[in-house]
Amino acid sequence: MDFSVWLTFFAASWAISLSPGAGAIAAMSSGLNYGFRRGYFTTFGLILGILTQVVVVGAGLGALIAASTLGFTLVKWLGVGYLVWLGIQQWRAPAKAMVAADAEAREVTRRQLVLRGWMINAVNPKGTVFLLAVVPQFLDLQQSLAPQYLVIGATLCFTDLVVMAGYTVLASKVLSVLRSEAHIKAMNRAFGTLFIAAGVLLAGFKRAA
Repeated sequence: MDFSVWLTFFAASWAISLSPGAGAIAAMSSGLNYGFRRGYFTTFGLILGILTQVVVVGAGLGALIAASTLGFTLVKWLGVGYLVWLGIQQWRAPAKAMVAADAEAREVTRRQLVLRGWMINAVNPKGTVFLLAVVPQFLDLQQSLAPQYLVIGATLCFTDLVVMAGYTVLASKVLSVLRSEAHIKAMNRAFGTLFIAAGVLLAGFKRAA
């Protein structure tokens, strides 16, 4: 991949990472509930989800999912169901005092946060179709594709690591002002609603004709 082409993709990847979506919601939710140091592990899962999508697209399975109505529908509704489930869980989360919330956060393992982040990005067919639409524009078909996919994956991972760190730390700072159960309940329901809204938007996503 030529350097000038990579610079263009690098700029595009920032726009991709900054655009609000399920990943940004997950990062902010984790920052709010677990603080930055623990909540940031959700971002590692989001990154693994992105890499999964890149591998799927690079292997040609993404094109199969996009072309198969059944395959696309199954993956889409799996993603919808997971996002709605996260939203319901967030809505039902008890509004505990911050000390109790901190103690509960320690019970949530880093592995669970990574898995949660991975699920959000890995089962999102919108991401697959997006990569299928965008990535080919930056590929040189006269050169080996594997190194180019490696560069693309690394670039997306870098920008997402930076952007999601910003989202996570921004949300974690909110912890210092959450002093009452009413505040905590409101924030839990706000993020729960955002997760459900993301699921509804994904449910309405259709392949380009």
